[in-house]
Amino acid sequence: MGTTERHEAPGESGAGRSQARWDRTAHVHGVPGSGRAGRAAGGEQGQDHRPLWVEEPARRHPTPDPVRAAVVRAVLVIAVTLIQAMVAFLCTLAGSWLAFPMVISGVVSTVVATWAVVDVWVTRQVWNQRYGVVSEPSSTARALRRERRARRRQERAAVREQERIRRSGGAGQLSHS
Repeated sequence: MGTTERHEAPGESGAGRSQARWDRTAHVHGVPGSGRAGRAAGGEQGQDHRPLWVEEPARRHPTPDPVRAAVVRAVLVIAVTLIQAMVAFLCTLAGSWLAFPMVISGVVSTVVATWAVVDVWVTRQVWNQRYGVVSEPSSTARALRRERRARRRQERAAVREQERIRRSGGAGQLSHS
């Protein structure tokens, strides 16, 4: 029992307590028109339409299709391997003739499952190497680039100034007359 439930009046009925709890949680979660007062004030008229949920951006990018396909293959192979291992164990307990072939196929399936897991890892690495490199320069690289651009800008301005002086008549001329 939570602390909010302990502080309620002892004379309230169970339905009253659950309605009060619903009103509090609806108010906390921002449900429009919740509670008796909300319905009486026009909450049922639908003036305040809010979506049921809000889409949030994914924290990580979804798995690429080739990697997802490799993961699905690996999961299926691992599931079949586990089922084979369980059948081999039960056949061994029962003393069935099928125990030996199932153990052999279980060993083979274990090798295939290991290969499938390695395939997921290799596919993921290959995909990252081909498509997944995001070139984000660090702040130091950005600062160095900014300094280089400023230097080039100053050099171009100096060259333009020299060209302007050369065009205007050149060395030693103090006036235009």
